Amino acid sequence: MADWSGLTTDVLEHITSFLPFPDHYRFGAVCKNWRSVSKLRRHPPAPQLPWLVLDEESETKKRKFYSLSEAKHYSIEIPELHGRYICGSSYGWLFAIDIKITCILINPFTRECYELPPIPAYNRNVDFITLIEDVPSDYIEGPRNFTLKEMQTRSVFKAILSHDPKERPDFTAMILFGEINTPAFWRPGDSSWTVVDGPKCRFEDVLYFKEKFFVITGMNLLHVVDFELAGPKLKEIGLEIGQDGYPQQTYLMDFNGNLLFVERFCEYVQELDKELDLTVGFNVLELNLEVNYFCEWDDIDDYAMFLGRNSTIFFYSGHSPNCKKNGIYFTNVTDGFYGCYDLGIFDMTDKKISKFYSNEVFPRVGAPIWLSPNPW
Repeated sequence: MADWSGLTTDVLEHITSFLPFPDHYRFGAVCKNWRSVSKLRRHPPAPQLPWLVLDEESETKKRKFYSLSEAKHYSIEIPELHGRYICGSSYGWLFAIDIKITCILINPFTRECYELPPIPAYNRNVDFITLIEDVPSDYIEGPRNFTLKEMQTRSVFKAILSHDPKERPDFTAMILFGEINTPAFWRPGDSSWTVVDGPKCRFEDVLYFKEKFFVITGMNLLHVVDFELAGPKLKEIGLEIGQDGYPQQTYLMDFNGNLLFVERFCEYVQELDKELDLTVGFNVLELNLEVNYFCEWDDIDDYAMFLGRNSTIFFYSGHSPNCKKNGIYFTNVTDGFYGCYDLGIFDMTDKKISKFYSNEVFPRVGAPIWLSPNPW
C-alpha cells in the first residue's frame, strides 16, 4: 500500500490548489505532514459559491453559515459576532453592529478585525442617552422613537468596502445609514465617519466602481461621490434610469467592468398561511455613463449574480456544478414583519423562480446575507 503521508511538499501543495477551503482543514487533519503543508497556504482555495450568513444559535451563540456548494450548514464560534447584527458584506469581510450601535469590520474566518467609530446619530426624534432597551415603541407617545434593538437593525442599511483590507490597507468603508440611508465613509485612522453632503432623499444602494463610489436614489437618480471638493459631496449624473413599474428595491452591480442597474419587483402573495411580500422578477440594465444611455440585458452569460446587503458578487457557473448559470440568487430586501422568508433564484432565461433553501422563516434580527469566503 502506498504511503500517502510521505508525498512530497510540492505534490501536496498542488493537491490543495483544487480544494475548497473547508477541505483544506480536512486535508490538514490527515497526518502531521499534510497538516504542515496545509498551513503554508501558498495557493488560494478553489473557487466556491458564496456562503449564506445566518443568525446565531440561541444556546451556543455560534454563528451559523450555509455553504451553497456543499448544501451544508456550519456553526462557527466567533465571539466577536455574539449578539451582533450583520449589516454588510464585502470581499469576505462582515460589518457587524451591536446593541450599543457600535460596529466592527471582521473577517469571520481569520478573525482579523477593525473597530469602527460609532454610527452617526441621525434621527432627531431619538435621544441615544435616554433610550431604554426593550421598551416597545408603541408605548412611547409623541414622535416615533426606537428601542436599542430596533436601532441595531435600522441604523445601517448597507456597508461596503472599496478594496480588500488584506490587499489595500488604505481602503475606504462606505455605509448607507439612518432613516434615508445617508452615505458616510471611514478610512483607517479616522476618528469618526464623514457624512457625504447630498440631497435629502432615500438612497437604495452604493457601489465602488472604477475607483469611485456611486449611489442610487429611490427615484432612480444616479450620483457619484466627489472627494475632490473641500467637503465630500454627491454629484448627480444626468441619466434617467428604469423601466415601467415600481421596483421594491434597486441595486448597482459591477459585472466585468460593466455598470449594471438591477430592479427587483415584489408582489403580495398568500404563502405560509400569511400574506407575504415576495419577489416575482428582476430587470437588469447596463448603464453607459459616457453617452448617458442604458439598455436591458436578457442574460449574464455563464454567471450567477448574488443580491442582498452584500457588495457585488458574480460567480462563474463553470466553477461549480451546483451553480445555476444566468441566475439571480436573492435574499430578503429588508427584515419584514414576519421575519426573513424571501429567498430564491430567478432564472433570467425562463423568468421563473426556484428555491435554493427551505421555506424556513428567519428571525428579524440576523437576516441572511451573502459572503464570499476569504479565509486567507
